Amino acid sequence: MPDDALRYPIGRFQPLGPLPPKRRAELVEALAALPGQVRALVAPQAAPLTEAQLATPYRPQGWTLRQVVHHLPDSHLNAYVRMKLALTEDHPTIKPFDESLWAELPDVAATPVAASLDLLEALHLRWTALLRHLPPSAFARGLTHPEVGPMTLDDVLALYAWHGRHHLAHLQNALQTAAVSRAPGSASAPPRSG
Repeated sequence: MPDDALRYPIGRFQPLGPLPPKRRAELVEALAALPGQVRALVAPQAAPLTEAQLATPYRPQGWTLRQVVHHLPDSHLNAYVRMKLALTEDHPTIKPFDESLWAELPDVAATPVAASLDLLEALHLRWTALLRHLPPSAFARGLTHPEVGPMTLDDVLALYAWHGRHHLAHLQNALQTAAVSRAPGSASAPPRSG
């Protein structure tokens, strides 16, 4: 499989523009389902992934499965705060973060993935409660991303629903290929990039 297909297994994000109510609700439900889907892959009750399996990159030169799991709440917490800023301020400029550097911070290696799974679950519970209770007009509110430009809340919702599916596909693909055997003891070299 070519590297771009491994890196972007569901394709690159394509902005959707203003969302009709039905599509918006589908994306909110995708966010709501993500924590359970990630947990089912990496920490099923019967056979959670081993430390060696979590240390396996999802693609050559890519993040480890552990880094992907820890990245999701890091990224989605930023998105949640960005949305709240857009709801309470007049078109704020948000601060981006260097996800590759965050993935290398010591907490990523030192913290069990269960902590990030719990954080993702709690975060998505709050985030989707917010989204489900906003009036449709609120989704036209905006923010400015210094690297992307102006974005509405519809844009942010579509991006992070895609982002969740994107990393879920990384985990699924790694578990369906020889990259991560469900047999204990598979390990590999350290990652380089997300």
